[in-house]
Amino acid sequence: MLKNYFKIAWRNLTRNKLRSLIHILGLSLGISISYLIYNVIVHAYSFDRFHPDRENIYRINTLTDWGDGGLFPNPGVPGPLGDVIQEELSSVTHKSTLYTLHDVLTFVPEQNRVLGRNSDVTFADGGFFKIFPRKWLVGNPEKALEAPHTVVITESRLRKYFPELSPADALGKEIAWVDRDTLIAQITGVVADFDQPTDLIFNEFISYASLDTEEEKEWYGLHEWGSVNSSSNLFVKVSESTDSSALNRGLEAIAQKHYSKDEEAKTSFFAEPLSEIHFSSNYTDTAVSREFLKGLTWVGSIILVLACLNFINLETAQAISRAKEVGIRKTLGSRRKELIFQFLTETLVLVIVALLTSFGLVEVIRLIFGSYLPADLRINPLSQPNLLFFISFPLLLTLITGIYPALVLSGYQPQRALKGEMGVNHGFSLGVFLRKNLTILQFTASIAFIILVLVLNQQIRYVSSQPLGFEKESLLYARLPFMSEPAKMQKLQDRLSQQSFVTGASLSGSLVSSSSLWTSDAYVPVDTSERQIFIQVMNVDSAFVRVNQIEHLAGKQGLGAADEVIVNANFIREMGLTDPGEAIGLQIRFNGNQKKIVGVIGNFHSRTFREEIRPMVMTTNPTFFQTITVRISPGQNLAQAKSDLESVYKEIYPYETASFSFLDEEMERFYAQDIKIRNVLGAACFLAILISAMGLFGLSSYTIAQRTKEISIRKVLGASVTQILGLISKEYVLLVLTSFALAIYPAYYFLQSWLQEFTYKIDMPFGLYGLAGVGVMLICLLIVGLHSYAAALTNPAKVLKDE
Repeated sequence: MLKNYFKIAWRNLTRNKLRSLIHILGLSLGISISYLIYNVIVHAYSFDRFHPDRENIYRINTLTDWGDGGLFPNPGVPGPLGDVIQEELSSVTHKSTLYTLHDVLTFVPEQNRVLGRNSDVTFADGGFFKIFPRKWLVGNPEKALEAPHTVVITESRLRKYFPELSPADALGKEIAWVDRDTLIAQITGVVADFDQPTDLIFNEFISYASLDTEEEKEWYGLHEWGSVNSSSNLFVKVSESTDSSALNRGLEAIAQKHYSKDEEAKTSFFAEPLSEIHFSSNYTDTAVSREFLKGLTWVGSIILVLACLNFINLETAQAISRAKEVGIRKTLGSRRKELIFQFLTETLVLVIVALLTSFGLVEVIRLIFGSYLPADLRINPLSQPNLLFFISFPLLLTLITGIYPALVLSGYQPQRALKGEMGVNHGFSLGVFLRKNLTILQFTASIAFIILVLVLNQQIRYVSSQPLGFEKESLLYARLPFMSEPAKMQKLQDRLSQQSFVTGASLSGSLVSSSSLWTSDAYVPVDTSERQIFIQVMNVDSAFVRVNQIEHLAGKQGLGAADEVIVNANFIREMGLTDPGEAIGLQIRFNGNQKKIVGVIGNFHSRTFREEIRPMVMTTNPTFFQTITVRISPGQNLAQAKSDLESVYKEIYPYETASFSFLDEEMERFYAQDIKIRNVLGAACFLAILISAMGLFGLSSYTIAQRTKEISIRKVLGASVTQILGLISKEYVLLVLTSFALAIYPAYYFLQSWLQEFTYKIDMPFGLYGLAGVGVMLICLLIVGLHSYAAALTNPAKVLKDE
């Protein structure tokens, strides 16, 4: 019996080729998008799920509340917290303090071999391997990190540094790192690499005890409670009876004990579960937004629902063509449940073919949108989550898409079906009602997607075209080695400035516009007291304003001494001054010292358009310059100029691998997430329109075919082709108008929320809403019009010859 069901299902599939093609294409698009998004979500939630007792592991974060200045969460903690947390919180069974080094130069002293820069190096104590156990190839996990100047490395790092040695032979070998100073440590252990997704990407663990002097602790900001550095991290494992709320209460008690209530900012701590690190601040800058994943889920669901609606819509519309088949089957003894099973089997066959087709579509989508997917995403069809998807998804989809058409078809009465009487018309037809409303839902989704894409694109174009307050074109930059010698940096600046195609070079702590942010307080004199101003700080040299072509309002363009500062127009406004010249020579208190204002510049966007321009103070401290910016004269070959700049850089820093990049390309990354959202929605928009158009094509071709006699009679009675087109199209115009009305609010709600994130934004462009509605209307009328026109041109005599 089951074999017979599948045989009949396959015959029906091959007999109605157009219907089958529309079903397969629509469902395969929905399945492929769902399958890909399903794998992205499974991948995002797979990080660090393999650690024992992972639900009891937390990272401690710091929250600084500046009142009106805002809340600033930080994954780092002050160094002293790690010293006292296990003593003050009995629920903490293990703790591990880390200090991550970024772009640290590594070399092997024995071979005098430079190994390049790494960001997967950390100071760690022995508690790390108690919280995150590893397979030890050699070494004692209890003592490997006890002594100063010892290091544990991973197997992959051993193969890179000492490829000729076994793990046992590597014990005692030395590795050196150049950071604040040169640190040399002996290998005391080798551990296996993690073979599952993790955000704990460290490959070299230097003993935390190596930070054994007060000078070193002060340098790394580990000496006092008031110093919080995002590189200083603390992990804890708590007892099974302790939840996050109890841990947070204990952390609050510690904060109250060690911080004064009179401090300007309130500092507190909170526990972040290990499972949340991949969605916040991790060690690889590959954090995934939960909101983005939620948005992907909605997009995938909508595309799949549209494909299902297509199936239901077309099947119910074509039900009448199978009425006699149902009548004959019932006359021959078929029961309703057998017919339902038969029709569900047909749907299952369609879904299976669509599932097989979707495998090819998945690869096409990955090829097109590969840059939007996680770089380490590997789709294994034989993995447990995917096997579950392949088994459960087709069955679920078969029930969702096939149950209603099966109920409709199996419910026909034999005597009426054989006579062609499908039921008594009482003025309301559930089938017609559903077809119209399902079509409305399809067009609603299409119009909403179009509106979203149009408005997002306009906002991105707006922020990309607004004046920045500086000139970003023809600017190249490179990162400098951390704590490079000031004399070397000055030599590099001089050498680059001597190039014939360079108009200027500047050293600074950060780029003129970047994601970097240094905030502080400045105090300006007001009568006999001082007024506090919450400011942004930039560390720059004397050429910074000129090279970046920032507007100069008063005083000097450059800084000549450590006690001089340059401020922006917003700072002058906060001081209560209207004339920039009045600020020149005034003294302010900043960073505990008196500073003299020697220059005033115009406001410029040092951050994204999501944020307002803050009052700014520019100061100078050559020791902490980390970036060099070069302006190229107009008309140069930029590729050649970039190559020449890198050659000079290599001469000064022969062991560095840094390269020059264009500032405008860096700034494009400000809105990378927004562009990603726009492009994802654009793809969803295309698929929604494509699926809806295919459904409308199949539905209109069938329904118009059912009205050929009506059309022929109207032509005989004198109706013109235009009148017939208007008659048929009127129904679809009403459907699109209803869809447009339903699409407005969800699109507006999302866009209003998204635009609120920007301080500088466009007004809601309602004209684009109408453009989206008109666009869908034209697509609809084109599809329906082609079918209607073909039917209207048919010779009535051929249609009515049997009447």
